[in-house]
Amino acid sequence: MAPRSPPPPTWATLGRATALTLTPHLLSRDHSVISKRALAVSDAQKVTLGVIAAYVVGIAILWNVPYIRWILWPFKMLVIAFHEFGHAITCVLTGGKVKSISLDPREGGVTHMQGGRSGLTLPAGYLGSSLIGALLTFAGFNINASKVASIVIGVAFLLTVWWGRRDWLTIGTVAAAVGLLVGCWFIRGAEALRFVVLFIGVMSSLYSVWDICDDLILRKVNSSDASVFAKRYGGSSQCWGVIWSVISLCFMAAGIVAGIAAFPQSAEQQREDAQKFIPTRF
Repeated sequence: MAPRSPPPPTWATLGRATALTLTPHLLSRDHSVISKRALAVSDAQKVTLGVIAAYVVGIAILWNVPYIRWILWPFKMLVIAFHEFGHAITCVLTGGKVKSISLDPREGGVTHMQGGRSGLTLPAGYLGSSLIGALLTFAGFNINASKVASIVIGVAFLLTVWWGRRDWLTIGTVAAAVGLLVGCWFIRGAEALRFVVLFIGVMSSLYSVWDICDDLILRKVNSSDASVFAKRYGGSSQCWGVIWSVISLCFMAAGIVAGIAAFPQSAEQQREDAQKFIPTRF
């Protein structure tokens, strides 16, 4: 009788050293495949990235060209509202009290606070608005995510109006923004909402970079959050401004990468999903 051939090796019969050698290799290969799939850019995402690039170029031009820069004025006021909200919510979270918020038609704003940790509340204006911008940019990759983002923005605006209820410019800016977002819910099944949320996200993400450049590098304005922070905690206002700008850009980049990884759906799939979540096309 011919000798029986041994059964093929299994994980149970493999030696311990062999198993430990092969397992990391397999896990590494699987992880690499998953990572490539997660960051593969779909056609819909290519469109979104192209829109983001167009927004960046368009905002940069409008921000710096005289006269036509007034086109951005309503959105600047909106982003300034985000800026002041960042100060206010951080003050509350660190044990302080917000007395009032007001916006200035000359593209400024102020939050009157009592208490809180100034080491956190001072940078929270620029960093808070850039973080909000990154989250909105992330949401702008998907219609349903943009719907959720617009609801969250509405809640944040209610708090801003409460703190700025004595300032008519604040109330008017918030009311106009809410009206724009609500109106976009009913344009092509809220598809327009996605691009408005994306624009506000890009604008808010880059606001701190351009505003710091205007105030501290080009015009060297001394009355800024960075200058106050430098007086209290050391360093120069320009140094802190650059640091906050770099962090803001990192937030924006993270928002874009997260959007690519989280929302691989095609444009048609997004439209179908949007009709299942608070549908606005009848």
